[in-house]
Amino acid sequence: MADLVRILSPCGMLGYGFPASSFLKGLEYDLHGIVVDAGSTDAGPHKLGAGVSIVSRRAAKKDLELLIIHGLPRKIPIIIGSAGGAGAKPHLDWTLDIIYEILSEQKLSAKLAIIPADIPQKTVLNANKHHQIQPLSPNIPALNAETILQTHSIVAQMGHEPILSALENRSDIIVCGRAYDPSPFAAIGLFHGKDPGLSYHLGKILECGALCAEPGTTKDCILGTITGDSFTVQSLNAKRKCSPVSVAAHTFYEKEHPYILHGPGFTLDLEQCSFIEKEPGVVEVKNSRYLRSDEYWIKLEGARRAAYRTFVLAGIRDPLLLGQLESVEELVVRQTAEYYSEIDAEEYEIRFYHYGKNAVLGPREPVPFSGHEVGVMFEVLAQTQELASSICATVRSTFLHYGYENRKSTAGNLAFPFAPSDIEFGPVYEFSIYHLMKASGDFFTVQYEEVTDGCSL
Repeated sequence: MADLVRILSPCGMLGYGFPASSFLKGLEYDLHGIVVDAGSTDAGPHKLGAGVSIVSRRAAKKDLELLIIHGLPRKIPIIIGSAGGAGAKPHLDWTLDIIYEILSEQKLSAKLAIIPADIPQKTVLNANKHHQIQPLSPNIPALNAETILQTHSIVAQMGHEPILSALENRSDIIVCGRAYDPSPFAAIGLFHGKDPGLSYHLGKILECGALCAEPGTTKDCILGTITGDSFTVQSLNAKRKCSPVSVAAHTFYEKEHPYILHGPGFTLDLEQCSFIEKEPGVVEVKNSRYLRSDEYWIKLEGARRAAYRTFVLAGIRDPLLLGQLESVEELVVRQTAEYYSEIDAEEYEIRFYHYGKNAVLGPREPVPFSGHEVGVMFEVLAQTQELASSICATVRSTFLHYGYENRKSTAGNLAFPFAPSDIEFGPVYEFSIYHLMKASGDFFTVQYEEVTDGCSL
C-alpha cells in the first residue's frame, strides 16, 4: 500500500484541451494514475442516440497524445471514463481508433483494457418484467416494453469494480464505456488500498479538472493526493489556486442534496467534511464517508429518435412587430395549419425562441423587455425531415411577409444571416430511459488487448 496516492486530472473533458505546461508540471510528481472523464449527459440525448462524440476527433487526439506519449513510458496507468462522450459502442470504438493510431504512429506498446457499457434490450426488458427498474426521479414515467424496444442506444453507468479489475490485471490504458464520473478516479485510490470515501470524494472533485480552483476552468490540470485519513487538491498552473471555499463549493456541484451523493452500490455522506488550507494553494479534505448500499443499482441512459428538425435564424428590428411578436407568431402558426389542413396538427410542432427577449427564462423572466432588436429562431419538429422542412418553409415565408397591424414596410419582416435560411438539422433524440436498474458489481465485462510496437496482437 502506497503512503501517498497521486492522481493527475488533465481536464474536465477529454478533448477540451489543457496547457501542456500544467500537464508536464504534474509529471514531476510520482503519479499513480492519469485519469480523464470523456463524457456527460450535459450535451443532451443526441450524442447517445446518434452515436457521435461531444468533441472533435482532432481535439481528442491532441489530448490523448500528451497522455499516452508521456504516461506510457513512465508506467502510469491511463484511464478514460465515458469514452467518446456518451460511452456507447460507437463512442468506445471511436476512442479506441484514435488510441490505436497514436500507438502506431509512436511505435508504442501497451496492454489495453476495454470495458463496454452497452446494455442489450433483452436485459432491460427482463429486469423491467421482474420489477428491477425504477425511474431516477418522480417526474420520469415508469418504463414499459414499448419504450425499451424503441430505444436502440442503452448504456449503464459502471462503478469502480471493473476498472479496479483492469488495474489488478496491470493494464496500461483503460478505456471505459459510460462510467459514473468519479469511478475511474476512485478506482486508483481503491487499487492502492485507500479509503473509499476519500477516493470517491476526490474523484468527484477531479473529474471536472481545475473547476475547483480560482479562477475555475475545465481546461486545466489538477492534482489530487490521497493519504491515510485525508486527501489534498492543488492546481498545477500558477495562474490558478485552490482554496477551502473553491473546493467546498465544487463539492456541491451537480448534486441534488448538499452533502449526500448516490453512486452505484453506495452513498457518499459528506456532512462532516472539513476543508483546510494545508499550505498556500493546497486544500486538505477529511471525513468523507462511504456507505455501502444493501442493494446495487446502476443508472441506465437510453436515447431514441423522437422527430426530425428544421430551423431558421433571423433578426427583427421593427418596433411595431416587436410589440406584438407573440400574437403575430400565433397567427402565423394558425395560417400554416390552415394551409396544410390535410396534415394532422399532431404530426408536427412549431416553436419560437426570442434571443434578447425571454429566450432563456421564457415566461419566468423578471425583467421587462426593453430592447430594440430580437434574434428569433423558429424550429419545426416532425416525423420526417421532408415534413419538417415543408412546414418550416411555410412558417418562414408566412412570417416574412405577414401583414401585421400598422406595418409600414412590405419588404420583409425578417433579416436572415444565412442563405439558404432553412437549416435541416436531421434526427432529434430524446432520453427515453433515465432509470435505475438493480444489478451486481460484476455486471460489466473487461476485455483485454495487447499492442506491441504499435501493432495489435
